[in-house]
Amino acid sequence: MRIRFRGRDFLTLMDFSRREIEFVVEVAMDFKRLWSSRVPHRSLEGRVIGLLFEKPSTRTRVSFMAAIAHLGATPLQLNPNVMQLSRGEPIKDTARVLDKYLDALVIRTFGQEIVEEYAEYMENPVINALTDLTHPMQGLADLMTIWEFKGRNRRVKIGYVGDIWNVCHSLMIISSIFGYEMWIARPKGYEPDKRIVEFVEDMSRRTGANIVFTEDIYEAFKDADVIYANTWHSMGGPEMEKEKRLRDWRGYQANPDTVSVAKEDYIFMHCLPGYRGEEMTDEIIEGPNSVVFHQAENRMHTEKAVLSLVVP
Repeated sequence: MRIRFRGRDFLTLMDFSRREIEFVVEVAMDFKRLWSSRVPHRSLEGRVIGLLFEKPSTRTRVSFMAAIAHLGATPLQLNPNVMQLSRGEPIKDTARVLDKYLDALVIRTFGQEIVEEYAEYMENPVINALTDLTHPMQGLADLMTIWEFKGRNRRVKIGYVGDIWNVCHSLMIISSIFGYEMWIARPKGYEPDKRIVEFVEDMSRRTGANIVFTEDIYEAFKDADVIYANTWHSMGGPEMEKEKRLRDWRGYQANPDTVSVAKEDYIFMHCLPGYRGEEMTDEIIEGPNSVVFHQAENRMHTEKAVLSLVVP
């Protein structure tokens, strides 16, 4: 299979095959080795990469800026509040202008249709740094972390607790593509997007993956290789429901009691930011099974891989 990335958009992991995703993570692992050895890897010297962020960000913003700098390119932060977008300029006009200045555009925004519109009107690649639907960069870092700590060829069980939002969607996509077992604990009434369900169900039939929703957190965590917690109230989600969510999700927490049914050598993952006392307790995120900060570092390496592969 010949893998071609140059000039492609990176909008969702649903656009890529298993082998293509494997290749991206392999490249990311190479970059991690270079970074650990402090070996220069400036393959994008002279390029300019725009970062258009319409949502708050720590890990995604800093990791992308670091990744771009390490690759020898220039990161250019674009503030939508001081651009003509804020005065109503159409995305299609902004996109075609940015395309003349930039070698790629990284976008963190709300609707998936926004990154898709930029991609439609730009010839240079558009990279999704998070939408309400998906978070493909997080999905890649999650897969890389699972490979590092649980092996590449194992059929792992992931026990997930947290909002059914972009991170959950991307982990469902990864699990369906790689044939993983993923049990998702949530209160009744919190369900995934239909577009994700259709993809995951179709892919799971081909790979033997098993994606299960349950209201029982112990069932989700039982014999899990990976415990994955996420906030109960996602950024960009219905914040007006926050108090209701805090009531609904009470009891859906990774703590010493609930994780006791997981495998003894389970790893604990979280995309961050995390809310201690809500979806997890302090002793879990700070405990010996936690790989949360390794996972955060891997964001930078998988982003380097994507940038190095798609930027012309």
